[in-house]
Amino acid sequence: MTVPVSKKLNSLSFAKMKEQGKKITMLTAYDFASASAVAATDIDIILVGDSLGMVLLGYEGTLQVTMEDMISHSAAVRRGAPNKFILTDMPYMSYHLSNRESRINAARLIKEGQADAVKLEGGSASRLQAIHEIVDMEIPVCAHLGLTPQSVLRFGGYKVQGKTDVAHEEILLQASAIEEAGAFMLVLEGIPEILGKKISESVSIPTIGIGAGRYCDGQVLVYHDMLGYSNIRPKFVKQYAQLNEEIPKAIMQYSQDVREGRFPQTEHCYYPISETE
Repeated sequence: MTVPVSKKLNSLSFAKMKEQGKKITMLTAYDFASASAVAATDIDIILVGDSLGMVLLGYEGTLQVTMEDMISHSAAVRRGAPNKFILTDMPYMSYHLSNRESRINAARLIKEGQADAVKLEGGSASRLQAIHEIVDMEIPVCAHLGLTPQSVLRFGGYKVQGKTDVAHEEILLQASAIEEAGAFMLVLEGIPEILGKKISESVSIPTIGIGAGRYCDGQVLVYHDMLGYSNIRPKFVKQYAQLNEEIPKAIMQYSQDVREGRFPQTEHCYYPISETE
């Protein structure tokens, strides 16, 4: 398959894509290897999500992820995908305490993590202020509403949000306030499809859905989930491969080849240069 070569996008590119009715594609990547794979495709945005805490680091959730984790992984993704637009999550407690700290941490993700933009969760008054403060530093901000994983303790688990009339209206109002605060993009996670449609139609900034239905301006999935390289499979995930099945098979084949003398063979060995060469 030939992948069309395209120039690197910027934060203004996605508003234009929404205006033109072009769907935006986003995929997570957490390290050099996964980023290199995504870089060989036409995916528009790589998200360095704090979900790396669960997927790569073995944490129960995202709350244990640190700024150092995000900076390190974001920089590795940049090395693997130098020409992709990279959006990096601000981890829990990196934008919750003060505007000054929010600004410093966002700047670190840009300078040290080499991201093109940052993402933070929630639409409360303090989150709106954080968005405003970071945008004031000329850093593009993507917001995140609905099932916000950093709120898992308050939500009592990873539960679909916006199901009641009151919650539905609150998220709709927060989406408008986020646009006014200066965010260039909005991720919508774990909400009813009708709410995803209403938000996408009510704001001028592009919306990226993950379990938010068909009417968002784009979609995002976790690299490991869509490749079947994870034991987690939410309802909204479509698997395009089953690596969790294929990888153990390959490893077992390697083990058997070693035990039974089929590996290495002549072509895998080094030999001294002969006198005639």
